[in-house]
Amino acid sequence: MGMNSPSRGSRASLSEINITPLVDVMLVLLIIFMVTAPMMQQGLEIDLPEVESTGVSTNDKPFVLTIKKNGRLYIGKVEVQAKALRKKIKAIFKTRKNKQVYIKADKKAYYGAVAKAMGEVRAAGISNISLISLPLGSR
Repeated sequence: MGMNSPSRGSRASLSEINITPLVDVMLVLLIIFMVTAPMMQQGLEIDLPEVESTGVSTNDKPFVLTIKKNGRLYIGKVEVQAKALRKKIKAIFKTRKNKQVYIKADKKAYYGAVAKAMGEVRAAGISNISLISLPLGSR
């Protein structure tokens, strides 16, 4: 009678967690994210020029004006007519703290279209304009 003590012949139970299924699931998720991440890149497909200078860091979500090689202007993914650009930029920047415009122009875009867009941005009251390019040798 008395105390319950394990007998000499009985085995003690192991209380370890099997992490093999967890590792398997994590590896599958990692592969899924690695495959889908490049597909999630948003924006318009343009051919950017390459330059030697370094980039500029920002704190806010940047305002990007895209100019395709055919001269069409886009704010985000929405096409904007050149004559309505000044009015739209004034309306957008009325409430924004960061008064900076990034212009992402295709390297084959007509120079006049880029210059005209920059002029419209300046006429809207935004003097901080940056051009987006790729680092030299990045292709």
